[in-house]
Amino acid sequence: MVFLKTKIHVLCSAVLAHFILKEKLHMFGILGCILCVVGSTTIVLHAPHEQKIESVKQIWQLAIEPGFLVYSAVIVIVVAILIFYYEPRYGKTHMIVYVGICSLMGSLTVMSVKAVAIAIKLTFSGTNQFKYFNTWIFILVVATCCILQINYLNKALDTFNTAVISPVYYVMFTTFTIIASMIMFKDWASQSGLKIATELCGFVTILSGTFLLHKTKDMGNSASGRGSISMPTRDTPVFTNSGSGRSSSSDKVAS
Repeated sequence: MVFLKTKIHVLCSAVLAHFILKEKLHMFGILGCILCVVGSTTIVLHAPHEQKIESVKQIWQLAIEPGFLVYSAVIVIVVAILIFYYEPRYGKTHMIVYVGICSLMGSLTVMSVKAVAIAIKLTFSGTNQFKYFNTWIFILVVATCCILQINYLNKALDTFNTAVISPVYYVMFTTFTIIASMIMFKDWASQSGLKIATELCGFVTILSGTFLLHKTKDMGNSASGRGSISMPTRDTPVFTNSGSGRSSSSDKVAS
């Protein structure tokens, strides 16, 4: 699945941080990891078989179908409105503006990256795909979308709390990626309603685990430091009464 890889690194980061960085993985963190594993397993077991792509031209034919062209046009128009109208007015106060731009462009990025990856794979296999103009159009789309994503994601992280941005961005980015994949590759066309519902449940389970990991990621550190009493440093004076501070200074002058 094109969206499953966006969740795996969240689980890996949490586990590696526990062993390498010695960050305590508390009960809610373990529960979040379990939810991610269960959701990922559910999606893998019920994932549709992807189409066998033999050339970039085949992906190009999928990309220029009316359904995906309409989707791409809507994405470009909405992103342009967000950038030129809403971002100057509400970008600093509403995180959904920055996150929306990144998520919408991210769905087009994933589709184009898949086309470029297939082109590279087929080229190394002996069938040069870079002689077609279609490949270079996909590369141009990837470069443009990545620049926009990096720019506005950095603005979001500089303006708002990372612990809030990360889960919201994951949810929106993954949702739009699923929609784009459904429209372009039609992976769910041959599946039954039961399998689709099972995959959606797995997707919601992964999102729940990801949100839980990000929401409670600092709970272990705060809990570990709760038992220790912080002592004031020698460089920082601590006064309990401003008057006593003034009288002490006057006594020094008198002496």
